[in-house]
Amino acid sequence: MLRTLYHQIGQYKRASAATPVLTALEVVMDVLIPYVTAMLIDRGIMAGNMQAVYLYGLLMVGMALLSLLFGILAGRVSAYASTGFASNLRQAMYRNIQRFSFQDIDRYSTSGLVTRMTTDVNSLQNAYQQILRVTVRAPFRLLLSVVMCLVIDPRLSLIFILAMLVLGVSLYFIISRVARLFQQVFVKYDELNQSVQENVTGIRVVKAFVREDYENKRFGRAADALYTLYTRAESLMALNHPVMNMVVYGCIIALSWWGAHFIVGGTLTTGELTSLFTYVMSILQALMMLSMIFVMLTQSAASAKRVSEVIEHQPSITNPQEALTTVADGSVEFRNVRFDYEHHPSSGETEGGSVHKRSALFNVSFTIASGQTIGVIGGTGSGKSTLVNLISRLYDTTQGQVLVGGRNVKEYDLTTLRNAVSVVLQQNTLFSGSVLENLRWGKADATLEECRRACRMAQADEFVNEMPQGYDTKIEQGGTNVSGGQKQRLCIARALLKNPLVLVLDDSTSACDTHTDALIQKAFREELSQMTKLIIAQRVSSVQYCDRILVMDNGQLTGFDTHENLLRDNALYREIYDIQTHDTGDFDKEGGEA
Repeated sequence: MLRTLYHQIGQYKRASAATPVLTALEVVMDVLIPYVTAMLIDRGIMAGNMQAVYLYGLLMVGMALLSLLFGILAGRVSAYASTGFASNLRQAMYRNIQRFSFQDIDRYSTSGLVTRMTTDVNSLQNAYQQILRVTVRAPFRLLLSVVMCLVIDPRLSLIFILAMLVLGVSLYFIISRVARLFQQVFVKYDELNQSVQENVTGIRVVKAFVREDYENKRFGRAADALYTLYTRAESLMALNHPVMNMVVYGCIIALSWWGAHFIVGGTLTTGELTSLFTYVMSILQALMMLSMIFVMLTQSAASAKRVSEVIEHQPSITNPQEALTTVADGSVEFRNVRFDYEHHPSSGETEGGSVHKRSALFNVSFTIASGQTIGVIGGTGSGKSTLVNLISRLYDTTQGQVLVGGRNVKEYDLTTLRNAVSVVLQQNTLFSGSVLENLRWGKADATLEECRRACRMAQADEFVNEMPQGYDTKIEQGGTNVSGGQKQRLCIARALLKNPLVLVLDDSTSACDTHTDALIQKAFREELSQMTKLIIAQRVSSVQYCDRILVMDNGQLTGFDTHENLLRDNALYREIYDIQTHDTGDFDKEGGEA
């Protein structure tokens, strides 16, 4: 973990090294001032020597100015280094997240990743700045102050050693308990962010169902859980101040008592006692800073672990050595494929928690020739989406093989494979920017005419031309200024621009009317006859003219044939057909999402 964080300092190592040096020089000036003050009192004021007063006075002013200068420089350089460190952390996390498979995203959750890139990185930024300054200032001040006390009077220095022992025991008691609480705090932050994210994203649904009160209570529960943990942690941390005050006042009383005796006995001067009072406060302030550092490091340790987890995580799907960079054709084959979804315990959950698995596909085998159009139908939770996600290797099989172009998908370079297999996912996403910019996600250098052609096949050209600025019309974040059907058609056009060998439509016309759906299917048959097409649909009318149809039920393949043969031989398909043609409804069996 520490090595991972160290690598992220990067180009800010020089600034990071300069900060402790400047801080040390600042501390040296601060610690020497009380010693010069003692000489000013003893050799100047008590001796009635005004020349010595002026000399030591000017020396103190010069040292104070140097301390101020070093402090300002240290503050500027530490801010530069800590903000740069935080920037590098975010970039390293973001780069690695871009390599994550769907399974990796599922493991950390979207809200968890957002928390790590915001709250956790902010915590580490503040901790790093404190490490560069306070972790140098406090020990160095403590060490120099103790040395100066020993130089002035070794007998009275025993008071400070006893004080440090008392504070050390107190710190151990506090930190050992606070550390566990802060590990739980960031898990609760994930839950809080998840509540906010889901509510803001789905605000229209919340208002449509008048569920504001429910969402308020849900957020309140997450906020209360975070409040409870923070209160317990802060209550323990608050013990630090009473203990510190007790030690400070004890030191002052002891120093006053023994110092007075030594002055009367002639073994200690007034100036030396005055400087000792200053040093005792300096020592105890350094101890207080150290206690704050330990608490801060305890809190940031949980953040460091969570951030390092993301940076160090090796994506579950990577390019193989000597990866294939060409796909021969659009043929697809499944050989005894099984797939299980996995749930990993998140950071902060009970250690040793087992990985939970949920089976989604069981022993699925079929072959699709290049250029065929294949329909995929079945109830919700039957495994349709899981099936097609394996083709472009968005997930990897648990058992068995998926072949594209006659080769195992695990043998291909990921970019090559995903350019050859274009997927329009069930959850359609448009990004803020113009219509044209969104379309060019499919092909960065696509001409306007290429975009128009793709939109015509996807039945999107007409409504885009009716927009205020046509293809230059701005799409709001999340595509909120277009309808569900329009969003689906733009996403289909975007996929077509890749000119893939295999096109997968995951229920991507569900928001379109049957007429528009029929026009899209017709365009595919007439203009994309060489492209392999897999069309997931709930409506039989969307797949009945396909070359063959896959019928899925509870993760198993129950039929793979033409529409006519399935009506004759497959009871499940016949049931779906009868329900939709007689009741004009959509078939949907009970179960989880596909």
